[in-house]
Amino acid sequence: MDTETDTETKTRAGRREWIGLAVLALPTLLLSLDMSVLHLAVPHLSADLRPSGSELLWIIDIYGFMIAGFLVTMGTLGDRIGRRKLLMIGGAAFGLASIVAAFATSPAMLIGARALMGVAGATLMPSTLALISNMFTDPRQRGTAIAVWMSCFMGGMVIGPVVGGVLLGVAWWGAVFLLAVPVMVLLLCTAPKLLPEYSDDQAGRLDLASVALSLGTILPVVFALKEIAKAGPDLRNVVALVAGVAIGTVFVRRQRQLANPMLDLTLFRNRTFTAALSIMLVGAVTMGGVFLLVSQYLQLVEGLTAAEAGLALVPQALAVVLGSTIAPRLARRMRPEFVLGFGMLVAAAGMVLFTQIDNTNGVVLVVFGVSVSAFGMGPQGVLGTEMVIGSVPPNKAGAASAMSETAAEFGIATGIAVFGSVGTAIYRADVVVPAGAGPEAHESLAGAVNAAAGLDDNVAATLLASARDAFTSGLHTVAVLCAVVVAAFALVGMVALRTTQQR
Repeated sequence: MDTETDTETKTRAGRREWIGLAVLALPTLLLSLDMSVLHLAVPHLSADLRPSGSELLWIIDIYGFMIAGFLVTMGTLGDRIGRRKLLMIGGAAFGLASIVAAFATSPAMLIGARALMGVAGATLMPSTLALISNMFTDPRQRGTAIAVWMSCFMGGMVIGPVVGGVLLGVAWWGAVFLLAVPVMVLLLCTAPKLLPEYSDDQAGRLDLASVALSLGTILPVVFALKEIAKAGPDLRNVVALVAGVAIGTVFVRRQRQLANPMLDLTLFRNRTFTAALSIMLVGAVTMGGVFLLVSQYLQLVEGLTAAEAGLALVPQALAVVLGSTIAPRLARRMRPEFVLGFGMLVAAAGMVLFTQIDNTNGVVLVVFGVSVSAFGMGPQGVLGTEMVIGSVPPNKAGAASAMSETAAEFGIATGIAVFGSVGTAIYRADVVVPAGAGPEAHESLAGAVNAAAGLDDNVAATLLASARDAFTSGLHTVAVLCAVVVAAFALVGMVALRTTQQR
């Protein structure tokens, strides 16, 4: 092993490691912020670059696609060439790609830059989390460090719309991308002094066929799930989904045959690893589904602007930070699986609150419910991640980190697709569209809002009232389903993880 720090298992981290954690937290915050900050800039860049509808979708989605597609590859590559080295390469590439995106002069140029940002971003997440596992070998300190890391990741996604709104008020749309430049410069200047290097001397060469198969698995599946969420299933989406699953089968078979696989499937023999990863996946699925409808509710039912909706969700970010911070402390006083399970039950209770929302006065209840849910999911993110990382040997930390992040990406995409489709189906079944409104009003609440703009005031008011009632009914159903799933997995998880801890 190549390491610059004491490798004794129980060594406690000192000031250098905690300062290094701050260095790792910044790109994590930035990476998650970049997932949401672009949404507010869409009208501005659309007016400037004039992308087509399909080009605009690729501008928004290509970043997430590339991150999801390359996470496993980059996590394994970091184990081979060195996690700090990969982090610095990725940080430099992310900064340069961000500059290109900021000054893009055509939709194709912006799509290409966003794709490069996604590939570079895939190096950052598994590298930062794997380095944390190397820097903080003491279980208590590692739990606190992961809590800080998770708080930055979740907080960045929530404050993205707020930061975007402020920047767009004083600068052009490209400014949202330039946030990355000073952060990555700081990372490159401080990483050699503050972060250890770690690689696996026993790792073999990176198998390019496995890389191709992993991309052929992840990208079509994520694409299909997102497209199903937007427009429902069609032949193209179903073919993509089937193709991804088929290629994934070939990928799994190849990993079992290789002496040095890109993805070590033997990790799943560890019951703690498998149980914790499954719980994290379920958490991402349910939270992705609920938050999709909640954000639409605030803007399309309550009439908030994107910036106002972002501000309304700030308490959620604070709740995540609070839940993530206190979870490791509680886990020192009681069994971690009980802290995780009880937190998920709290999250389920928050989701039940959404069933009390109506179409006129739900902002306060939404903010409270989403904050309770986020607080309850805080321990799940921190303790689940710690269990995943802590259950594997140090030389597999990069691969384990990548798998936990891939589970989150898949979970969010799946939650949006599944529960978004449920909400849409209920909307279409319940909405009453007056004559002359056009077919788009029957497809979605956003379509009804657009259709209402061209109708007589009384007809528009009737349409919007029915559409908002139908959407709210869908939100109620999705909230109940998510609450049941979360509560069930909370109980199953407490039993499964307690069993694995006792073995």
